[in-house]
Amino acid sequence: MNEQPTSLPAPAPMALERSAQLLARIRAALHAGGGWLPFDAYMQQALYAPGLGYYTGQAGQFGDFGGDSDFVTAPELSPLFGRTLATQVAQVLQHNDLHAVVEFGAGSGQLAAQILGELDRLGCAPRQYAIMEVSGALKHRQMQTLRRAVPHLFDRVQWWPALPETFEAVVIGNEVLDAMPVKLLHRHEAGWMERGVAQEGDDLVFADRATTLRPPSPEAQALPVGAVTEIHPQALGFVRTLADRLARGVALFIDYGFPQHEYYHPQRHMGTLQAHYRHRVLDDVLLWPGLTDLTAHVDFTAIALAAQDAGLDVLGYTSQAHFLMNCGLLDRVAEELASGPPPVAPENAAALCAATAASGGSHYLRQTAAVNKLLNESEMGELFKVIALGRGVSAHALRGFARGDRTHTL
Repeated sequence: MNEQPTSLPAPAPMALERSAQLLARIRAALHAGGGWLPFDAYMQQALYAPGLGYYTGQAGQFGDFGGDSDFVTAPELSPLFGRTLATQVAQVLQHNDLHAVVEFGAGSGQLAAQILGELDRLGCAPRQYAIMEVSGALKHRQMQTLRRAVPHLFDRVQWWPALPETFEAVVIGNEVLDAMPVKLLHRHEAGWMERGVAQEGDDLVFADRATTLRPPSPEAQALPVGAVTEIHPQALGFVRTLADRLARGVALFIDYGFPQHEYYHPQRHMGTLQAHYRHRVLDDVLLWPGLTDLTAHVDFTAIALAAQDAGLDVLGYTSQAHFLMNCGLLDRVAEELASGPPPVAPENAAALCAATAASGGSHYLRQTAAVNKLLNESEMGELFKVIALGRGVSAHALRGFARGDRTHTL
């Protein structure tokens, strides 16, 4: 098995046993494939193998720094994230006579609780909040979270085993597209090869095979020999399926990524694939299958084109910082201050955070840190983007994209 770096905390014995079972399953797939497995097939097993994959075999990935969590998502950072997103959801529901929200990959359930609670406060709680979740362990955690947070709305929450043939709703996907398996391409002297997984002794290693696949962007032609990058057939297939089923509504996807001309820029010549474990980025993405989170950044141009080809409209695309500020995050932070808003209304996130910190108190400091991370260009504010796709909805401008819309860059 691939060697553990000495700097990493060792997984628990039960976790290592589960990883060993998954590794046996992967080795069987390698044998059936003649000793080679395309990377997207490996990633599918590592993340979603029933009962053994990263998302299907455990429920403790989400959380604050430290402990047994591996990463922190925006809803875990601050409840203001979901409450602010709910402002956009409410606008779509109210202007289009929609009565359902569908969330893909609801994680710990915190985002659903935040959205439902805020929609209830605004007087437009949906008749139905449906969750698409592949993990039984996470489904159980979501149930616990929602029963505790919004008990009076819990009977409106459903867990769909599959997407209906047709539905009308506001669709939410926070950090969903980045967790969909990707294909890897490796540039050789003679051209592009597909990178997959093979076995060398007891270790899993990368191995390349000939392919007709190519990166979709002209910018990729400037990538040097030795470059590695990704393409996203599964995410594009997901968007096409969603477009086929969404009769009327808006889909909002929040994730880290770039438009195509940035995604395949030479500065990203080693691609965006990463493995996360205990809030660390691993050098070996094949280490401990099932115990590490594998992700790749989103090619938002490809997502937009797939949506348009399938009949959806691109309604907006912007940074997370612009989206949250457009939806009133800074006003919400001021409302959260127990002593009331700062005496001088700040015009930007940094000024508000400074005013908040000056008020003193651990609550203010936590709020400051969370808002900084959500909005700061060096944190989530710029790396994360929001894209809105829709069909059959009012042309009324979406609030989240009122300023800083970058649709023209896709």
